[in-house]
Amino acid sequence: MRILFITANRLGDAVLSTGLIDALHAQFPKARFTVACGPAAAGLFQDLPNLDRIIVMHKKPWAGHWWELWKKLALTRFWLIIDLRGSGIGQFLLARRRRSFSGSGSRMHKVIVLSNFLKLKTTAAPRLWIGSDATKAAKKLWPDDGRPVLALGPTANWGGKMWPGERFAELAQRLTAKDGGILPGARIAVFGGPGEEALAQATLAGLPPERTLDFVGKLDLLTIAAALQRSSLYIGNDSGLMHLAAASGVPTLGLFGPSREEVYGPWGEKTAAVRTDLSYDEIIRQPGYDYRSQDSHMLTLSVDKAQRAAEHLWKHSQDE
Repeated sequence: MRILFITANRLGDAVLSTGLIDALHAQFPKARFTVACGPAAAGLFQDLPNLDRIIVMHKKPWAGHWWELWKKLALTRFWLIIDLRGSGIGQFLLARRRRSFSGSGSRMHKVIVLSNFLKLKTTAAPRLWIGSDATKAAKKLWPDDGRPVLALGPTANWGGKMWPGERFAELAQRLTAKDGGILPGARIAVFGGPGEEALAQATLAGLPPERTLDFVGKLDLLTIAAALQRSSLYIGNDSGLMHLAAASGVPTLGLFGPSREEVYGPWGEKTAAVRTDLSYDEIIRQPGYDYRSQDSHMLTLSVDKAQRAAEHLWKHSQDE
């Protein structure tokens, strides 16, 4: 039994879709999976059980990436095709069953929407498959001496969603202060993807070098996930890294402004979201708002407000 799973280009959406594969694997434990996704998400699936292959889809003009995908799969017969990108390609491939997600304007969380799409009886929470290689690599990043680690994700795929790096640094200094911090004396690990080094510089510049670990652009996805599992608390912008952190199980605080936390907030019991003083609607209705601009829309989120949210999440996660 073969299943083709076509998921997102972006890391965050791909992470949110992993619960569907987990549900399919539980229902059909002998099924073999082919995963098609964008380059940013491919590393998520390398340790997926019963994986036949990962097909990385590089976007091409005139939808050429779909033609390339068809050429690779035209002679393969699938029992089921799940197309979360609503491309319709399943109609041109050999399959017994096909399900295509057409998108949704729902204000429900994306995890719930995807679970409803497959008519699952329970919500399909995101799931990571982290192999021994990634686990071993993560253990080498810092000593396992019981010292807490505050993980930060100060980057995002759009400048509008990025909280100023100086505020990340100030928040980290407060939370790790030896006198009154919730993680006194903690190491501070800064994460980000390839090409995001410049975006993280303002945060790194404001952190104490003797306690700071710079992992921006230096680790693969599963090693990052394994490192996040070893962390005490994660704070980051609305991004794929935030969803990766939540799926790893570390208490995760997402910072929101020009995106909807009720739809894309971090998923899980040990997660929370804090947003700007302006609502999503207030932000996008401001005079001169331009989604193409890289100017931050996160400026009305104060360090004090983020600190209160982090401390509340930390207390909640410790009480469980």
